[in-house]
Amino acid sequence: MNPPAEISQRSLIHSHDFRQLWAAETISQIGSQITLIALPILAVTTLAATEFEMGILIALETVAFLVIGLPAGAWVDRWRRKRVLIANDVVRAVALGSLPVAFAFDVLTLWQLFAVALVTGIATVFFDVAYQSYLPSIVDKSQIVEGNSKLEISRAVSHVAGPGAAGLLIKVLGAPLMFVFDALSFLLSALFVGRIRHEEPVHDRSTRRSLRIEIGEGLSFVLRHPLLRRIVACTGTSNFFSTVTGTMLVLFMVRELGFDATQIGVTFSAGAVGGLLAALTTTRFARYFGDGRSIVLAAGLIIPFAVLVPLSAVGMPLLLLLCSWFGVSYAIVLYNIVQLSFRQRLCPIPLLGRMNASIRFLVYGTMPLGGLVGGALGAWLGILPTLWIAALGSILAFLPVLLSPLRTMRDLPMEYDAHSEDLSQPSGPGTGSAVPDPGADSEAHQPASISPDATKTAGPTSTVVSGVTDTRT
Repeated sequence: MNPPAEISQRSLIHSHDFRQLWAAETISQIGSQITLIALPILAVTTLAATEFEMGILIALETVAFLVIGLPAGAWVDRWRRKRVLIANDVVRAVALGSLPVAFAFDVLTLWQLFAVALVTGIATVFFDVAYQSYLPSIVDKSQIVEGNSKLEISRAVSHVAGPGAAGLLIKVLGAPLMFVFDALSFLLSALFVGRIRHEEPVHDRSTRRSLRIEIGEGLSFVLRHPLLRRIVACTGTSNFFSTVTGTMLVLFMVRELGFDATQIGVTFSAGAVGGLLAALTTTRFARYFGDGRSIVLAAGLIIPFAVLVPLSAVGMPLLLLLCSWFGVSYAIVLYNIVQLSFRQRLCPIPLLGRMNASIRFLVYGTMPLGGLVGGALGAWLGILPTLWIAALGSILAFLPVLLSPLRTMRDLPMEYDAHSEDLSQPSGPGTGSAVPDPGADSEAHQPASISPDATKTAGPTSTVVSGVTDTRT
């Protein structure tokens, strides 16, 4: 249900509900950036994790998207999303809060880190699916891009403040105590979400069908949609190789380059500045180039900056990593805002939870594989060769959107806008199963190796450390 038309002419800063969501996300992101630095440093320095153990840790953080990602979307569409957000904020606060307690009693082990990574990963699945499905319910469709841009601004600001502060605080207090801040941030996030006034309608239990059918609808909508399946292929491939990078990155900085916690924090803060710049300029960028072309440009922009990571081993490591993380973060945030707003408009609101869950299943499902492959390659070939393989993999991620209708599509055609009042309602439960293909004429030009059915997306994701596309935005 959309707000009145006149509200759409005002900035979202005047919306009470959006302000609460914005505050919740900002607070949560600041704490998460502290954990982003503290968790791998804790594993490497305090618990002496090996290359393969780091791969397992990264895999456990994201394996939940692969295991429960699809049913999570169907469940979220049945539940009130506000309650899902609050419950999973609390779960993550408790899990992360257990780390400093265990450290204080000298019982902290790598197995506990693995367990916390798995539990927070499961909670993140439900939170992310509910979160991205909730925004279109509390703002007008014309304000979706503005809403996502503002949320990205707060995320980018937290990325600037968080890593730098984490590097300093880790030197003073130690990595384990940093998790106190993250646990508190999730509790404050839950408090602000609880202040949202929007009341979602209770799901009519009589209309429920089997979980398998509802999951199938979401997955079918994504895989059959001519635009979504290409975005998914790009993002999934990007997430795989960026997770390979993320698995080796802290090991590379600490053991190969000799970075301390402060230098690591400064590097990630530089990336956050790039993300902030992207969040501030995405609306203008997309208006100038068009939504479709902006997705392609952002995906291609990642490639040259990704190569700077392994190149930093040759010389000027701090400078090259600062440039790399700035550029990669700029491209990732730009990509995330545009493609997220794009796909939110492509999907009917009743199907948003299942659509987002299906996409996250496909694009984040590559991440645990990337973690394991990265750990195995690091143990077999070494850290630097693994980083080169991951950097060159960004070229493969670019191909699905480069060789697609998005390359020449300035704006989303009205007939594909699921929120347009001019569109007729879908005739059956399989919403979107008969979406027309604007790129039908171009299918013949596409190599078989990037067939639209070979999908899964990701883009610039989840965390700055792993470089993944769809972060907890």
